[in-house]
Formats: sequence, C-alpha cells, structure tokens
Amino acid sequence: MLGAILGDVLGSAYQRTKRQDVELITPESHWTENTLFMLATADCLLYGGEYGETYARWYQWYPQIKGGYNNSFREWASSTVLKPYYSCRNDGAVRAVPIAYAFDNLKEVMEEAERSAVISHNHPDGIKGAQATAAAIFLANTGASKQTIAELLTNIFGYDLQTPYPVLQQRYQYSALATDTVEAAVIAFLDSKTVEQAIRNAIALGGDAKTLAAIAGGIAEAFYPKIPKSLRTWIWTLLDEGQQDLISEFQAEFVTEVSQMMVAA
Repeated sequence: MLGAILGDVLGSAYQRTKRQDVELITPESHWTENTLFMLATADCLLYGGEYGETYARWYQWYPQIKGGYNNSFREWASSTVLKPYYSCRNDGAVRAVPIAYAFDNLKEVMEEAERSAVISHNHPDGIKGAQATAAAIFLANTGASKQTIAELLTNIFGYDLQTPYPVLQQRYQYSALATDTVEAAVIAFLDSKTVEQAIRNAIALGGDAKTLAAIAGGIAEAFYPKIPKSLRTWIWTLLDEGQQDLISEFQAEFVTEVSQMMVAA
C-alpha cells in the first residue's frame, strides 16, 4: 500500500504537470483524501464493518486535510443517511488498492472492490474503476506478466491499453473520471521499470497527478516490488502514529514481504 500512498503524496505537488524531471520530494508534498480512504478500506478489511460507515468515520476523524475533499464526497460523508450518488470519479478507484492483498483469487477481489465502490460510486464506470485497480494490483502481486495484466484488463473492462506512453503523454488532458484515470495510470505502469519511474510517468501525464500516481505506484509496488529506502523512510514520517499502526497491522495480516514495506527493515 505504500507505493500507492507514495504516488498520492508525490503527485499532490504536481497536479496538471507534464514533466518527468520533477524534484520528487518537496515541501508542498502531502497525503490527500486518496491516502485517507485507502487506509479506511484497510481498516474495514482488518476489523470488519460496512464500507460506507467506515469511510464516513474516517472523514469525521480527519475533517480538515490539506487539499480538502471533493464537494460531492464531503456532502455524502457528512449526511445522516449514506446514499450512493452515482459517482464515476476516480477517488472510488484508488481507495480499492488494499483489497488486492486481502483475497486469494481475482473473483473475490473484484466482488469486494464492487462492494467498496457502490456505497457512493455506483455508476458503472465508478465500479469498473475500483475493480480494475484492485485487479491490476492483485495480478501484479501474484506474478502475472505485464502482457497478461494488460490483456486481462482489456478483456474484462474494455480498457484501451495499446496506446504507447509517449503518445498518451502528449495528448492526455486532465480528467477526474475513473475510466480515464485508471486506463492512463495502467499505461504509465506498463511503460515503467521501477516504482519511481511508474510514478514519474503518471505525474508527467499532466492530469490528476495524485490519483494517477497513486494507482500507478500501487501496481508498480506489487509488480517490482521495491521502493527505495529513502522514499520509504520519508513517506513514513508524513503519516501519523495511528496511520502507521494501521499500515503495519495490515501488512502483517495480508502482505507476505512485510520486510520490504516497513521502514524499520
């Protein structure tokens, strides 16, 4: 999960930036609602409960965050009755990242990703974005090749993953839609050789960098899987003690190579 959090934090300082040669660590870097609701998903997977109630509780725990929340989600999380609002935004996709590690087969991963999405993002594209994100990470984590990942995502979800990254990078425009974001983030990963390069590729698309990089970083971490120690140490310091404890517990429960993820390693 740290690869996705790292992408969120690094991308937060470079929204709409079409450059790969950015200084990754900056004073402007911060975790966003993406990280918060990935952690909320991990909370639900570890301790049970309903996704809607868990997301609303995490919102209440962190009502004021740097960068804020999108207005639709804020209204939803603040309401007394949590009704889905047919969203097809990309925030429903990125919060599904932890689900990839908590189940033993792709069918269960996709079913759980749908459950995490429909409580708010019940538009078909919102559901598909969550399923595709979790599926890509599950496949990467279980040894699938890049070709297999691309073929399965195309066959199951209809994504066009044949566009070469340089072509995509030139023509990509900012979008907060799940389909646009997940498709582009997967291509950024497919064109990479390291976690850092996947994140840089995602940032350089010039779109919603924090979400693109979170998804690309999440897939890349599962595939390679090696985050430079300097980045792992730095990202850990940006999280509070409760967030750190939850990540440690989630990794101990669901992630095999815990030593690669922990700052203490």
